[in-house]
Amino acid sequence: MDKKTQTKQQDMSEKGKILSKPRIFFGLTFILFSVVLIFSFISYLMNWKADQSQAGTMLDKSIQSSNIFGKVGDWLGNIFIFESIGVASFIIAFLFLVFGTLILKKKIFKPWKTIGHSLFFICWVPIFMGAVTKGQGVLGGVYGYQIMDSLNAIIGTVGLWLVLASSIALYFILEFNLRPSSIKAKLNNINENTIGKVKSMMPSSDENFEADEELEEEALDNHPNISVTDMSEPVKQQEPVKVPKGFPEVPVSTNLETITTPNHTSFEDDNNAKPINLNLNTKPGLPVSTPEQAFDLTPSTPSQENIKFNVEIAPVIDVLDDTEKQSQELVEKHGLYDHKLDLAKFQMPPVELLKDYGNEEISINKEELEENKNKIVGLLKNFNVGIAEIKATIGPTVTLYEIVPEAGIRVSAIKKLQDDIALNLSALGIRIIAPMPGKGTIGIEVPRKNPTMVSMRSVIASHKFQNTDMDLPVVFGKTISNEIFMADLSKMPHLLMAGATGQGKSVGINAILTSLLYKKHPSELKFVMVDPKKVELSLYSKIERHYLAKLPDTDDAIITDTNKVINTLNSLCIEMDNRYDLLKNAFCKNLKEYNKKFAERKLNPENGHRYLPYIVLVVDEFADLIMTAGKEVELPIARLAQLARAVGIHLIVATQRPSVNVITGMIKANFPARAAFRVISSVDSRTILDSTGADQLIGKGDMLYFNGNEILRLQCAFVDTPEVERIAEFIGEQKGYASAFLLPEYVSEDATSSVGSFDPNEKDALFEEAARIIVSTQQGSTSMLQRQLKLGYNRAGRIMDQLEASGIVGGFNGAKAREVIISDLHSLEQFLEDLRK
Repeated sequence: MDKKTQTKQQDMSEKGKILSKPRIFFGLTFILFSVVLIFSFISYLMNWKADQSQAGTMLDKSIQSSNIFGKVGDWLGNIFIFESIGVASFIIAFLFLVFGTLILKKKIFKPWKTIGHSLFFICWVPIFMGAVTKGQGVLGGVYGYQIMDSLNAIIGTVGLWLVLASSIALYFILEFNLRPSSIKAKLNNINENTIGKVKSMMPSSDENFEADEELEEEALDNHPNISVTDMSEPVKQQEPVKVPKGFPEVPVSTNLETITTPNHTSFEDDNNAKPINLNLNTKPGLPVSTPEQAFDLTPSTPSQENIKFNVEIAPVIDVLDDTEKQSQELVEKHGLYDHKLDLAKFQMPPVELLKDYGNEEISINKEELEENKNKIVGLLKNFNVGIAEIKATIGPTVTLYEIVPEAGIRVSAIKKLQDDIALNLSALGIRIIAPMPGKGTIGIEVPRKNPTMVSMRSVIASHKFQNTDMDLPVVFGKTISNEIFMADLSKMPHLLMAGATGQGKSVGINAILTSLLYKKHPSELKFVMVDPKKVELSLYSKIERHYLAKLPDTDDAIITDTNKVINTLNSLCIEMDNRYDLLKNAFCKNLKEYNKKFAERKLNPENGHRYLPYIVLVVDEFADLIMTAGKEVELPIARLAQLARAVGIHLIVATQRPSVNVITGMIKANFPARAAFRVISSVDSRTILDSTGADQLIGKGDMLYFNGNEILRLQCAFVDTPEVERIAEFIGEQKGYASAFLLPEYVSEDATSSVGSFDPNEKDALFEEAARIIVSTQQGSTSMLQRQLKLGYNRAGRIMDQLEASGIVGGFNGAKAREVIISDLHSLEQFLEDLRK
């Protein structure tokens, strides 16, 4: 091989390496992304409760993330694990690894088989984990929980596990060929192991063929410009093409067909040869036998150079959409849309309506501080716990003592001494924070003997609240370091409150509502108030035409009846869906973008667009609704909590009984923000906060606030009933809208069903399931339907009326259960089949 041919081969190999660089880049990118996903998921699973709400706080520097990849890791974990398929997300990371190796031409996995297995596990692993965990935690994700819950409702728990077991068994049968005939064949192969070993040592023709294919692919990778031909036929050597001398210098055209040459073909160089234009159109009538005859090598004629060729550049025109032009013209003519014009003279309530409790400065009692410090140091010394440093931070109701233990002291050793410290200090509500988040200290919170009141007036009048730019600012009170604490309800996005009776929960709700009333215009905010106790939120009835929302044809805007609560919650779901349709048509992601676009007159009201106010649902006693209505209340609230954030609907749910049957896993998973006042037991504290501490509070507005990062101890601002009345009267006396904000009309599915006029087409969705329960137990009891189907009394009673009208059960029989007319399930199925016809 001469030097010229060797040089050309090296050039071809270098071109192949250049062409392979994008493949290497994309392959390594896929593999690196797979590694990022895996470690993000692992870190998210370790701290998902704390990092769950980090996905929406990317740009908030004040919020720190514990994920190994920071807030990006939180966002990836939230999208893939919590909101999608749970732990099956690791399979997606594995698929990225598989695709990366395939791009790099590394045959580590069998592509189609790997993808098929992965899709099977992606479909079934979330459902299995949802069934195992019963919706608790994030192992099954939203997909696993929803599918599991639907299957559980349709085929029951036993049917769900039968489906799961059948799918797993079918997978192993198909994958490992576990049929009887195949098992017998495998046993026969074991008996003939000697023959098998001999055969296994002999290479087969198929393996040689695969080896040849691998060598061929490797050659193509190293030399991508080489055309592979059938090596079984001899290759005819063509004569080298000689370019005649004296041709004019013309660049080679690049829009022609690509000519590839085998590696064994070489062209002789001519020092005097010049570039030519290769015209692949063969001359008509000439046989193609030589390269000179195959290509037209005639240079361009001089006549072609005399043709005039004019080039014009089109001017750049600023093209605006018709809608954009119209919006600009409307803004120039009328200005931006002002949603406050309907109530242009509305005045926000002044601070003077709130009571002034005088000087609220914290008084320092040095004797109390010194006494508590000596008791803490002395007690820890008695238990052989040395302290290197101690300092005190005085708050309105609690003093925080931060201690730095000596080297070698275990944190758990101090944590165990909580009851001993409380006994030694003779104090109620000792709470130990070990360690304190973001600090190398251990905190001991000790209640003050003379606490300082935090009034609503002091926090509302503060510079921090008056100049805030939050969308829905809520001022809770003051922190342990005497700083005013505020939070944005639109960023929470929903708040779950709990506390025993008389510990400040209702005052906390009034503080939240007062904060919003002092900052938002009636056109920007509407409240949907649910008050089963009938007396807590009745003060706000005077602001009905300004701030409240209700169903059409409803007398009272503050809802106290359970049936109206169910209809209102379902109506809110309809409002949520309608708002999402408006956002979709306006190409907006959230309420803020939509209202900005509407204010700029880019959305036509004739197409149904309108200014959308925030809607805040306030439920004062959630436990009572769960007891009387069950899933009829839980499901729409869970749906609102999952989806309503983007369209400006936010929930504040309060209860004085934070038990697991009231605050279920589905509710907790969608309420990242929690506010806990004093509760009775540590079990209740764990239910609301996933941690102890609320049982150690001292009451009277002492509260713990948790929003995914750390638990903060706050003193809730105090607002008395007369203050709320004055604010409501001030707003109610001003000009308001014609009526309250009307929610979409909702008609219950079973509203038309009644005894004596049974229509099979209008039967309740749970009619057939209720009939099977009644016939199988032979007990016509409405209370049993409540327990079995987790329904409210009203709906269970309507179903029982439908069963009576259809002839399945007899009439009302006083205190006794109704007579069941159909005796067995077989007869019932025939009866139901006739009804369907």
